[in-house]
Amino acid sequence: MPPAPQRIVFHATGGEYFRIWIVNLLLTIVTLGIYSAWAKVRRNQYFYSSTELAGASFEYHGNPLAILKGRIIALMVFSAYSTAARFSPIAGGFMGLLLLAVGPWFIWKSLQFRLHNTSYRGIRFRFDGSLGGAYQRFLLYPLLNLFTLMLGTPLVHRSIKQYQHGQARFGQAQFGFDASIGGFYRLYGIGLLLLLAGLVPMMYLIVTETQAGHAGTVWLIALALYAWLFMVTPLAMAMSQQLIWNHTSLEQHRLRCSLRWGRLAFIMLTNYLAILCTLGLFIPFAKVRMLRYRLESMELLALGSLDEFVAASAPAVGAAGEGLADVMDFDLSI
Repeated sequence: MPPAPQRIVFHATGGEYFRIWIVNLLLTIVTLGIYSAWAKVRRNQYFYSSTELAGASFEYHGNPLAILKGRIIALMVFSAYSTAARFSPIAGGFMGLLLLAVGPWFIWKSLQFRLHNTSYRGIRFRFDGSLGGAYQRFLLYPLLNLFTLMLGTPLVHRSIKQYQHGQARFGQAQFGFDASIGGFYRLYGIGLLLLLAGLVPMMYLIVTETQAGHAGTVWLIALALYAWLFMVTPLAMAMSQQLIWNHTSLEQHRLRCSLRWGRLAFIMLTNYLAILCTLGLFIPFAKVRMLRYRLESMELLALGSLDEFVAASAPAVGAAGEGLADVMDFDLSI
């Protein structure tokens, strides 16, 4: 039986989200940032409930107190680093090493929190990746990559995505990730070539025109360089999302991403212009536009009945969810 595509539908509107956004913004300002944790929960609940797959919506169960706790801890850690660096380079260096050491733990806890507080048809997602795996992907590999002159960056990127996607669960069902190392090297190679194709000649022209004293021409070339970077960015985003999601599966079901560079670039450009012209008031509308395109570019290739799959995934969730609830009561909100 060929896979039956189940496309994601996004029901949020800019007008509805604007009302949520403006209230969140005002309350966050009035409470000196404390309400930002509740603002995140309210925003996520709206977006999750507006995301529909096969006739059912997702749900977000995040606890604002857990988010606030994570932000307070993060603020204390970074404040300690800033204070130590101001008084002594040695103390600042020590605190920097401490930040580096606890960073993977923060990421690990946030991954657990995010998935554990997401559900679909009453079934929770969860993240089963180990803490050792987090230190391996987010600390050891990046440090080793420095000795390769960053040539191992695609390998590190693939390893991180394999950890994030391959260790995710939906009830009893396990996600999988099978993108090849070669796919990531092609992604980075194409992106680097496109970047250099515009960067090298334009930088040469900037240096030449600067030496000739043509200030006006230099500004025009710099503007053209910025435009080139703006065009390359959505292309890299589209290629990256396609590579990652087209190689992600959930048991026998596969995900497919049809994100297109041209449409993505158009949405990004018009969003930026609208935000500038409205002095920032278009931000919630821009958020909804971008989310709608990115989400509705995704579909699940369901092999067989999705109802039967969901039912088979249900039994293990209650015990796992209840047992991990206390452990996951923390979120860095990254």
